[in-house]
This record gives sequence, C-alpha cells and structure tokens, in this order.
Amino acid sequence: MDRIDAMRAFVAVVTEGSFSKAAITMQLSPQLVSKYVAKLEDELHTRLLNRTTRKVSITEAGSQYFTHAQQVLLSIDEMAAQLGGLQQHPKGILRISAPVSFALKHMARLITDFQSQYPSVTVDLQLSDRKVDIVEEGFDIALRIGQLESSSLVAKQIAPIRVVLCASPEYLKIHGLPKKLEDLEAHRYLHYSYMNVETKGHIYKYLKAKQFKEHSIFRSNNGDVLVEAAIAGGGLILQPTFIASDALHTGKLVVVLPEYEPDPLGLYAVYAHRKLLPHKVRCFIDFMTDYYGAPPYWDEHITQAPNS
Repeated sequence: MDRIDAMRAFVAVVTEGSFSKAAITMQLSPQLVSKYVAKLEDELHTRLLNRTTRKVSITEAGSQYFTHAQQVLLSIDEMAAQLGGLQQHPKGILRISAPVSFALKHMARLITDFQSQYPSVTVDLQLSDRKVDIVEEGFDIALRIGQLESSSLVAKQIAPIRVVLCASPEYLKIHGLPKKLEDLEAHRYLHYSYMNVETKGHIYKYLKAKQFKEHSIFRSNNGDVLVEAAIAGGGLILQPTFIASDALHTGKLVVVLPEYEPDPLGLYAVYAHRKLLPHKVRCFIDFMTDYYGAPPYWDEHITQAPNS
C-alpha cells in the first residue's frame, strides 16, 4: 500500500465527513477509500476513525494524526509544484565543466545568450582539461573533446572539431613547405602533450613515431601557447581549428599537408541521465546544439599554404 495515498484517503474522509464523499473527491470507489484507511490503521496499530452505519467520527489519535498528515501532504504538494515549475521554467544553478581553451574562446557569448533566454538559470562554469567525474564532483554537464569511449554517461555531439597541421608563413619561407609526411622530419614540431595517438589519421601516428630535431621540440599541455609559438615562427603545430581559427583567418598561420588532415573529433555534452533530466540541463543542451553552426563558424575562411 502506498502510505501517501492512504494518508490522502484518511484526510479526505475527515474533511468530507464520509467515505462516499471522500471517494467522489478522490475519484475512487468508496470500497478502495475504506481499504486505504483500514490499512493505514493496521500499520499504525491505532484506530483513527469510528464508523457506524450513519456517520464517521474521528478518534483522539485520529485527530492528532490528521493535523500532522495535513502538514505532510501540504509539504509534498508544495515540493511537487516547485519541481514542476523547474521543469516548465528552468531555474537554479547549472554547473558545467569545460576545456580551458574552448571555454575561453567560445563559451562567454554562449552563456550570455543562454541566460538572456533563461534568466532564472545561474551558470557555474568551471574550466579544466582533466576528465572530471561529473557525478562525484556534482556537475550537471561536462563538455569534452575527442572520440568518446562507451560509458554509462549520455553524450550529445554538439559540433565537429577539425584538427589541422599549420605553421606561420615566415617559418615556411625559412624552412620550406612540407610536400609529404616524410618532409616533416626536417621541421620543428610543437607538441601538444595530450595528443591521442589512437585518434584516426596517419598524421597523428607519424608525428608521434618520428624523431624530430631534439633541440627544436617544444611540448605543452595548452594549445593556446603552442599556437602563439607557431605564430612567432617556432615550428609546426597540430591543433584544433577552434583554437587556431583567428590566426588561420588572418593568415598568421596557414594549413600545410591538408590531404593528411585527420578525421574530425567531436565536441560533446556529457551528462549522467537521460530520464528525468532537469529542465535546465535539457534547455542548455538544446540551446547549445545549433549554436555554433554546421560547420562551426570558426572553420570559415581558413587559409592554406600556397601550392600545398
């Protein structure tokens, strides 16, 4: 027996003064209402109502229980109303984890536009390139870039992420334009520490396997630093276009060996549950899905090296 339903039946009988009227109010049969109350009394080991063929009267224990039951049911109904309001009008704190470089370049306007549409949602955006545990650390959503492995989490792809090999025109004038993969052995390479060699594309495996000039290798776990080093003539980089887009649009960097461009990665919104998803989470995912465009705006007008 559902204790809440039994409690509602008892309160309805006391309020309406009879089982038949309570049954009409609850849209149940009088027999079921009577059964609910009887089961409640059995569980409490206390008589709550005195029944005669003509009327129903409340006992002293029933009177005390009635007061508390009303408060409990009122609290439950208020909570249900509040949660229903959250589903209809999203509000509350939305905690998001996002990669550092992507968030710095492409999430400020997204969050601002989202909150213009949903002003009751407070966004707590935390930047980190590590793989956070969204359940343990209390995040509603984590944005991740890569080729995701299967897991118990739900992942929604937001945008494709191109990764290109590029260098500054000044660097290429001095060191020459690579025409094939083997030409890279003569070049300086600025290495991203988190590059995944399992990602599809020959160029990933080649860059990982080949030995470049030891004195010229620059390693960093931050793509923005590597892009700035490449602009300054430090060497070749293999970076996502969402990081290098400004430099590629202005010609400070140019794409080399475009025929070896690896398969795109993905930007994913990862969250814990598909069912009973809080409305603030669903609204943010839906808002973000088409926000960046297809293809994303940062992939427009990318400059390639002449005769590449």
